[in-house]
Amino acid sequence: MPDPFFATRPEEMPSRDAVAQLTGLEYMQAIFDGRMAGAPIAGVMHFWPHEVSEGEVAFRGEPKFEHLNPMGGLHGGWYGTLLDSALGCAVATTLPRGAGYTTLEYKVNLTRALKPGTLVECRARVQHAGRSTAVAEGTIRGVEDGKLYATGSTTCIILRG
Repeated sequence: MPDPFFATRPEEMPSRDAVAQLTGLEYMQAIFDGRMAGAPIAGVMHFWPHEVSEGEVAFRGEPKFEHLNPMGGLHGGWYGTLLDSALGCAVATTLPRGAGYTTLEYKVNLTRALKPGTLVECRARVQHAGRSTAVAEGTIRGVEDGKLYATGSTTCIILRG
């Protein structure tokens, strides 16, 4: 896998027309391969695509000091952002050309605290991909320790052009 490439300026973002020409899987593969910029939020939150296939994606990430809350623990939003991104991207891999998605709702369960510098993998799988909605589930696990740090699920609405 090439080094992650995340948009840092609006002109680096792929146009809607360019994205509409690809299936969701082709689009996610283009991000994975570095041919198209990934979402700016991934750079800010320090996670990147690790695997992409139809109905499943894995991101890897490493929380940093800047992701801590005022109490010194990892902010729950870091877990949520990683899960929301992976879950949505898994859904994206099932979409035909011209279709999009957005999160309708998602749920996150934190099972243990993560420390800055811990490399994790967030794996998300589509459970249902229908005409108007899709459902996916995911986990965040430590790469070295294999421990479960969080689980999540989403329902996405499918947007057809």
